[in-house]
Amino acid sequence: MSTDDCSGLAMEGVFEDDACGETDQTFIESCDASIEGKDMSIPNLVEFNNDPGSLFFNDGERRIDFVLVYEDEDTKDFEKRHQFQRRKRRRQYFEASLMNMGLELEATKSVLNEKVVFVKGHTPWEVLCTYAEVMHIKMPIQLNDLKSKTSAFNCFTKLFSPSEDLIHPETEYFTAPFEKERISQFYTKDREQFFTPAMRSRIASYILTRADYETRDNVRRFGISKLLDSGVYKAAYPLHDCRFNVKSEDQKCPNERYLLYREWAHPRSFYKLQPLDLIRKYYGEKVGIYFAWLAFYTKMLAFAAVVGLGCFIFGYQTKEASTWSKEVCDPQIGGSIIMCPQCDRECTYWRLNSTCESSKKLCIFDNFGTLVFAVFMAVWVTLFLEFWKRYQAELEYEWDTATFLEQEEQPRPEYEAKCIHKRVNPVTQDIELVPYSNCGKCMRVSCGIGTVLFWVLLIIASVVGVIVYRLAVFFAFSAHLSNLKELEPFREYVTPQMATSVTASLISFVIIMILNTVYEKVAIWITDFELPRTKTDYENSLTLKMFLFQFVNYYSSCFYIAFFKGKIVGYPGDPVYWLGKYRNEECDPGGCLIELTTQLTIIMGGKAVWNNIQEVLVPWIKNLIGRCTTKAHEKVTPRWEQDYQLQPLGKLGLFYEYLEMVIQFGFVTLFVASFPLAPLLALVNNLFEIRVDAWKITTQFRRVVPEKAQDIGAWQPILQGVAILAVVTNAMIIAFTSDMIPRLVYYWAFSVYPYGDYGNHTMEGYINNTLSIFNISDFSNDSKPLRHPLWFDSERDTTCRYRDFRYPPGHPRQYEYSIYYWHVIAAKLAFIIVVEHIVYLAKFILSYIIPDVPAVVKQQMKRENYLTQKRLHESQLNLKKHVGHIADKIIKDTEGTFRIMTD
Repeated sequence: MSTDDCSGLAMEGVFEDDACGETDQTFIESCDASIEGKDMSIPNLVEFNNDPGSLFFNDGERRIDFVLVYEDEDTKDFEKRHQFQRRKRRRQYFEASLMNMGLELEATKSVLNEKVVFVKGHTPWEVLCTYAEVMHIKMPIQLNDLKSKTSAFNCFTKLFSPSEDLIHPETEYFTAPFEKERISQFYTKDREQFFTPAMRSRIASYILTRADYETRDNVRRFGISKLLDSGVYKAAYPLHDCRFNVKSEDQKCPNERYLLYREWAHPRSFYKLQPLDLIRKYYGEKVGIYFAWLAFYTKMLAFAAVVGLGCFIFGYQTKEASTWSKEVCDPQIGGSIIMCPQCDRECTYWRLNSTCESSKKLCIFDNFGTLVFAVFMAVWVTLFLEFWKRYQAELEYEWDTATFLEQEEQPRPEYEAKCIHKRVNPVTQDIELVPYSNCGKCMRVSCGIGTVLFWVLLIIASVVGVIVYRLAVFFAFSAHLSNLKELEPFREYVTPQMATSVTASLISFVIIMILNTVYEKVAIWITDFELPRTKTDYENSLTLKMFLFQFVNYYSSCFYIAFFKGKIVGYPGDPVYWLGKYRNEECDPGGCLIELTTQLTIIMGGKAVWNNIQEVLVPWIKNLIGRCTTKAHEKVTPRWEQDYQLQPLGKLGLFYEYLEMVIQFGFVTLFVASFPLAPLLALVNNLFEIRVDAWKITTQFRRVVPEKAQDIGAWQPILQGVAILAVVTNAMIIAFTSDMIPRLVYYWAFSVYPYGDYGNHTMEGYINNTLSIFNISDFSNDSKPLRHPLWFDSERDTTCRYRDFRYPPGHPRQYEYSIYYWHVIAAKLAFIIVVEHIVYLAKFILSYIIPDVPAVVKQQMKRENYLTQKRLHESQLNLKKHVGHIADKIIKDTEGTFRIMTD
């Protein structure tokens, strides 16, 4: 059967989708994909023509759409050669299958290594048309005759736009799914330009994923991915169109890579807007929508960063004016208050004013501006998600993904290869093949969920280990830091609490980085075991698992500090112990907020530095070593070999980029009440991240296979879930971690009659009111300090203070919670309920009044649907009328002939 016959099958409707891609198998088999009993074709082996920038076969006419790389088995040592014969048979079978499916191949030996062979693939016009219909690729039918809406900020944004002399604006077309029998209705003025290089590479990749490489026991084995994993091929990739820093002299070369580097990835273009249309055209919609999302997220961060910086400046300016901070630092107040030991035996008494500096730092982050900023961020995250939906709708329309249907995405080869069970399709009622029965699917899902829970519990166990470290090390720091004379100038800064917090944060960060590598492999293994149908399903499943792992891994230590540390500690005479041995940690007299800020700073900063090292230095060093070892600069190398020297992006390249940004999004939103500078740090990081990713993908990596994508996938509901959770966490941080609610309760209720002695509402006396009294004679033998400071007088100093709201010794209900405690608890709960309801109501109203799809986009979509029906369906009606007239004429002629014969 010829290629034309295959395309005829496509036009007759053979390619209706099913659950396991059986129709695609029918198509491949009917198009001579199977080569059993036939002579296997082999690619022509030609010499390199010394044209380093050529994108074509040696004839200069056929464009290279894909490149395969393998190491020639005949060059192996004789005693090892037999080990590679099976690889050679698979490769030859695979290449013969490709040629029988219509792909044209040409082989060339490497210039730098005689053992390496490059197989170049070209997709002819007929094959392109056939597979474009199979893959439901949308092609232009008419120029877009709707005027685009001009923005009032065009004059301003033009200053930051890429040069239009270099990157010309893309021509807008109305599009429709391609059909070969109606090709005359499509905008096909130039055959060579009708299918873009990205489309050609995508079609070639589709063929590569479905070509046979072996048939054993009547079971077909197919797909390039298996051959890459088993070492039959060393690489498979589409070509960059030129060098990134040198413009090609070939008139047929569009030099899109060079333009992207100059106007997008070059450091001097850091202030310019991204050429998203060119990014999408060169790398595909999937890469384009990632950079569009990252740019939009960064722009929105600018507003949050400005407000957060204002909140920080407000706190910094008012830290010296804080009444309770002044009382802590006052020698007459804070200097006269003796605090109880914070651990058993090894710790001793200390004066409150020793925490003067940390109290001032706490005022920077724990003020009323923090409350305003937390509410602002709750509204900001809603606006970010809603406006992103609108922007995403515009991109979906402009990039022809608005009606991206499931049938457009074909099943994964790994899924198709295991389709052995029959079932009735609930929609079509046809018999179809699936890789597992209902019971088997249930077992796979159950095993996956169980494995995920196990590893999540393992992460929690590591967090518990860090907590035990904190408890044990705090005792050591408390015992020894006070005796080190070298720390005398820094004694106000290097406190046991600060030393414990910093070292524990560093250890947590190291553990997080180590566990990430392990969980990555576990998540991939579980997802492979579940066997999702399409690549989108695969990535969505992997996304949920990896985010769950990363969520627990990155945020668990922050949740511990925010909501558990210092909350259940008892009091000096009856402390609470972990594991029956370690006394639970207490917060600083000012609260745990400053420690949470320290934890966030270390993890966010360390994560940004580590990711940049991995993303920039590692591929750059690998490429540098590769160039030095092969001495590629000394010889003229072809385009395909230059690309081979670059690093592969990997199957999940963009996945890790999204994951990095979503984890950052969690830090920015979940704990922003404790760290208002988080949006500013994220903004600075993202400004570098955009250009670093652009530089990396343009200069250090091979060109990725262009892929279709409608949106950011499973990351969208994850972002929405984080946004909802952020309202709760920030309200609880303000209520339970900061000292804002106790201060408000004191100011409005306990500073005046009937509880206070002041005539007007004031913050004076707040510190004394929030520190309970403990009689040192009530210490147990296990808790009593072993030594006393030199200034401590055992006869005069008979009591110490601790941070809690309890009745003093001698009271009928001594050491029980006071009325102040219950007022504070009621105020905290009321605050959480009120703030949550107000914020959620505001989020609901904003979500309702902001439409997901702009009115202009809806109008354009209706216009396109109308034109599609008019141009394509009316032409079908005209064809039917024409066929009907011919049929009537034939019938009349037949009747006339019949009468003559009868007469």
